[in-house]
Amino acid sequence: MSQQPATAPVPDRQPLDEHAAASVRAYVADQRAKVDVLASVLEDIAANGYPSPEAGMPWATARDEHLARLGQERPRVA
Repeated sequence: MSQQPATAPVPDRQPLDEHAAASVRAYVADQRAKVDVLASVLEDIAANGYPSPEAGMPWATARDEHLARLGQERPRVA
């Protein structure tokens, strides 16, 4: 995935208004940040191996914490 936006206009597309374009850019930035975190975790695993089970947390605890975080986020419309 390229960090560079498309440079040439693409035919048969409808331009977005400023608010919609800003929303799309904000969503992209959020998704890119999440992917960067995942990539760094995978790079760490590739370089150092899997973490020991004792250093982790139980699945149910991780799930409950994640669901609590999701519950605190503002709802978004796709």
